[in-house]
Amino acid sequence: MLAQNREEALRRLKSIEGHVRGVTRMVEEDQYCIDVIRQIRAIEGALEKLNLLVLESHLQQCVATAVHSDDAAERERVIRELLGLFESSHEL
Repeated sequence: MLAQNREEALRRLKSIEGHVRGVTRMVEEDQYCIDVIRQIRAIEGALEKLNLLVLESHLQQCVATAVHSDDAAERERVIRELLGLFESSHEL
């Protein structure tokens, strides 16, 4: 992962971790369900942004290297890997 992306990913993860702890407290304190759901949705949004950051790094490094490689099998492998990732995301 690119150094700048790694730092940003770690920053986001720490923020997400704090939000999850906050939701845990909300549930423990039996707070209003809609407020809990709003916080969970915010966490989901933060995770999606983190996902995109990691994907961007992967595309810029691993995929770009494989695509420019003379190794056809490696190019095919990364394409299949990405397709598999997006196929599995629809199963969730």
